[in-house]
Amino acid sequence: MQHPQPHRHPSPPLEGEGEKHGDALRLRDIAFADIATLLARYGLRLQRVLDGAPIPGSYWGEPEAGLIGDTVHARGDTPLHSLLHEAAHLIVLPPDRRAGVHTDATDSVEEEDAVCILQALLGDTLPGVGRARVLADMDAWGYTFRLGSAHAYFERDADDAWRWLIERGLATPQRALRTPPNAPTP
Repeated sequence: MQHPQPHRHPSPPLEGEGEKHGDALRLRDIAFADIATLLARYGLRLQRVLDGAPIPGSYWGEPEAGLIGDTVHARGDTPLHSLLHEAAHLIVLPPDRRAGVHTDATDSVEEEDAVCILQALLGDTLPGVGRARVLADMDAWGYTFRLGSAHAYFERDADDAWRWLIERGLATPQRALRTPPNAPTP
C-alpha cells in the first residue's frame, strides 16, 4: 500500500517493516469485552469489522487496526499490538482533537515513541496479555529499535517517551500506567 506522504515514525521504532508473522496475538484471541472496556475508560469505542471486510481508517492496510474519530476499527485477525498502538494514538490526543482523526493520528516523533510505550502498558491491563507479549509481538511483526528489541527500548532507551507520558498524566513517575481520571470501573 502506497501513501502520498511518509508516515512520521521515528527510528526507533519503525512499524510495519519486516516480515509479518502469523503468531501475533489477535483480537479473536482475547475477550472482545475486555478490550472494549479498556478503550471505553479513555472515551474510545471499539468497532468490530466483519472478517474479510475492509478495515476503515487502516493506515498500513489489513489486518492492521484503523482509526476514525474516537473509534478504533478491527477485525478478528487484527493483531492486538496494532489495535493497542492505534488506540494509544487516540488516548494521547485531547478529546477535542480526536474528532478530526482519520487513518493517521501521529503528531510528532515524540508522540510516536510514547505510543509504543503506552501500547505495552495497555497490554498489562488485559487478562492473558501483558506487556511482555505485546513487546514480543511488536518484535515479531517487524518494529525496529536501536537496542534490538521492543523490550530493550521499553526498559533502557525510552526516557523521553516516559517523560512525555508522565507530563500528560498517562504514566506515573514509577513507570506504570495511570488510570484515567473519572474512568468508569469495569
